Amino acid sequence: MNLKIENLKAGLPDKEILQGITLEVPPGEIHALMGPNGSGKSTLANVLAGHPQYEVSGGNIFMGDINLSELEAYERARAGLFLAFQYPVEVPGITVGKFLKRAVELRRGEEGRFNVSAYIKELRTAMDHMGIDQKFINRYLNEGFSGGEKKRMEVLQMLMLKPDFAVLDETDSGLDIDALQIVAKGINTLRGEDFSALVITHYQRILDYVKPDKVHVMVEGRIILSGGPEIVDELEAKGYDWVKDSL
Repeated sequence: MNLKIENLKAGLPDKEILQGITLEVPPGEIHALMGPNGSGKSTLANVLAGHPQYEVSGGNIFMGDINLSELEAYERARAGLFLAFQYPVEVPGITVGKFLKRAVELRRGEEGRFNVSAYIKELRTAMDHMGIDQKFINRYLNEGFSGGEKKRMEVLQMLMLKPDFAVLDETDSGLDIDALQIVAKGINTLRGEDFSALVITHYQRILDYVKPDKVHVMVEGRIILSGGPEIVDELEAKGYDWVKDSL
């Protein structure tokens, strides 16, 4: 499903951060969003997901025909939007298995007729695919997990929920090369005409494994450059000052 952002302006109550973002990700494509620290990338991710801390002062967000701007955060999730957090939170008291069961049940609209046996089989297969020990099913969500385990757990959730559109906010941060390859494998598993994504990152390395169809560069709350994957190589060689100087 496509994502279309039209002249989006948003930020905190005392500070506008997004200065008019216009961006479109067509169905079946994966786009990368890059930019220096403080450019507004994570703010955009949170605004797309409907985080109540942020205020939208202008523009629209469409996922297919759905105006996400009119929906609460949980409604956006049930409609098919997924956010992988930059810093996944720990949720003591609820196990991975029970958390995902309820989330999948709501996402698929199968309340009252959920096939638990089929779900458990699917979950175990997805965990094997992501290199996650089966014992994690009965562990509290993210509690005591390493940084890499938390990031793999985010992608596991995505595999189980099968969103129409995913926003991956620096899913590669803090990962060693082995964990990075596993996370990338999970993302690529969903790649196809029924799935689109925006991969937010500072660095080239995840884009060596998740090849973007298009790259956007954000600086100071604006998209200042969009183009093909060759932009990544230019940024790696010359840094973000190259983009500013080339405008």
